[in-house]
Amino acid sequence: MTKWYSADLHFYHANIIAHCHRPFQTVEAMNEALIDNFSCVGPKDELWIIGDFAFGPGARVPGAVEAMFERLPGIKHLVVGNHDHAQVKSLPWASVSNLAEIRDDGQHLTLCHYPMITFNHARTGAMQLFGHVHNDWFGTRNSVNVGVDVWNYRPVRIDEIRARARDLPVNRHWADVEHGAEHVPEHMA
Repeated sequence: MTKWYSADLHFYHANIIAHCHRPFQTVEAMNEALIDNFSCVGPKDELWIIGDFAFGPGARVPGAVEAMFERLPGIKHLVVGNHDHAQVKSLPWASVSNLAEIRDDGQHLTLCHYPMITFNHARTGAMQLFGHVHNDWFGTRNSVNVGVDVWNYRPVRIDEIRARARDLPVNRHWADVEHGAEHVPEHMA
């Protein structure tokens, strides 16, 4: 079983195409491309959607979000984002939470839709995965954006996240929020 991570799918949200410069002509083309790109997720894999599954008038059409949910493969979890309305939260997710702490390949992970400066186990190598900021910010070495807008409209695995994190800048506010931390931890250096 593999764990996959993503955020900010925004199924049915036509305005997100222009807002984030997504390369799709229509919302239908965007929805289909996302579904196709998620075909890498196996039926027994876990898929963590870290907020903003669907949004906009099309997402409120009866049966619309249910149809997209059913077409996505894997065992699906939702970490609630600011655009996840009651209809999205009521889908048959394996879990629904505002924040989740899990482990993947020995890695402590904190999953929250919003980027965080610090979080549980941050001093000992944990990473935070987030969305919300779309293509505005990739994150830092220990807090990585997993949104579709910065991952070619597909979900990602922990090995890909770790590889990108190595090339991201160090958290500039580490000493501000981790009082007594005189140096950047080795995993972030």
